[in-house]
Amino acid sequence: MHLRRTALFAAAVVAATTLIAGCSSGAAAPAPTTSHQPAKGNVTFWSSLSGMKDVAAAFNASQKDITVTFEEIPNGANGGYTKLSAAISSGTGPDVAGVEYQVLPGFVAADQLKSLDGLVPEKVLTAYDPEVRGQVSFGGADYALPYDAPPMVMWYRKDLLADAGVQVPKTWADFEKAARALKAVHPGSYLASFFTNEPQLAPLAWQAGSEWFHPGKSSWHVGIDDTASTKVADYWQRLIDEGLVKKQLGFSDEWTADLNSGAVAGWVGGSWSASGLKTRTEGAGQAGKWIAAVPPTWDGKPSASLSGGTSFAITKNSKNADAAAVFLRWLTTSPDAIKARGAVGTAYLAYPGLNDVAKSVAPTAYYGNDIYAVFAQASKGLRPWAWGPSYDITGTALKNAVTSSPTLGDAVATTQNDTVSGLTKLGVGVAK
Repeated sequence: MHLRRTALFAAAVVAATTLIAGCSSGAAAPAPTTSHQPAKGNVTFWSSLSGMKDVAAAFNASQKDITVTFEEIPNGANGGYTKLSAAISSGTGPDVAGVEYQVLPGFVAADQLKSLDGLVPEKVLTAYDPEVRGQVSFGGADYALPYDAPPMVMWYRKDLLADAGVQVPKTWADFEKAARALKAVHPGSYLASFFTNEPQLAPLAWQAGSEWFHPGKSSWHVGIDDTASTKVADYWQRLIDEGLVKKQLGFSDEWTADLNSGAVAGWVGGSWSASGLKTRTEGAGQAGKWIAAVPPTWDGKPSASLSGGTSFAITKNSKNADAAAVFLRWLTTSPDAIKARGAVGTAYLAYPGLNDVAKSVAPTAYYGNDIYAVFAQASKGLRPWAWGPSYDITGTALKNAVTSSPTLGDAVATTQNDTVSGLTKLGVGVAK
């Protein structure tokens, strides 16, 4: 997100330190004033997620009081958030917009979203898993409704695990043993890849018990190089050094070829990964060979993290917040919205009761096990996590460091230093 390059955002992030730290003090933001009249009129809706045009059309067909006009925008990597922020700032933004969890704090900091207090019933908000709700709550107020809560998931070629004579690993020690067993029978194969352009160190560290960011009363604690994260980094570095996992560009032609040939037998991904994995491997006749699995943990006990995830928010310049809230609630909590989106992916929905519907429309038959049952298991034991006031600084630093540092341990240390330096330059207080 490029908001950090502006003086406006720099000032807003300073305010965010106090706003988000309010979560720890229990301070609540004032509830917005609403008309309490029946919601009617027009609502504009922006999202980069596939299938949302059909969702908007289904909502329009379901009632006559509100008309939703949909516009597809680029994803964040291709400028979608820059466009959204600029539009909100100029007063021309949509009523409802999709915002991923890691960038949501920045939009809140810049005062570009409305609090949902008074717009969405508390019973809806309390239905979410507390740690999922925590992804959209700041300063005692909720600024978005979670859409999906994609757990980190392992994907394996079950036939290659069978060749190696191993079961699905339950612990990271088991994972290392399985990687060695696979290497013994297939010397040119790796149990997984480690992506340099999309490093999964954040969800891996999250699962290990790290909290990279923690708000204090007047400053942020930053712990990217804490004990848990360093343990994770050193572990994966050892697997790379010993040729047990392959360090490569994720989503590249080389990676796809390695999946198809069996050179790479697994993937640390998310629930959303299923559709992409199917697309990349079905031409190689691998239907039924891939399975989803709960990721290994360090002690064999449930411990979960999210790999990505999107929320939907009402922007600050919405002139029809009541109608926007009606659509927002339908979009994120109605089974009809999930049916309308159709078989465009394998989203694991955040609102309770929706995943049976998601499973019924998702392309699940390709896999050798019940992937939604695995997603449910992989979601157990979700740990607390905050993305910090400007994760773009950290995300950019991490990608650069993973590419240029001698080891992954060095990379997390560099990312820690660069994050602290970047936040300090923005005027954000960072605890020593």
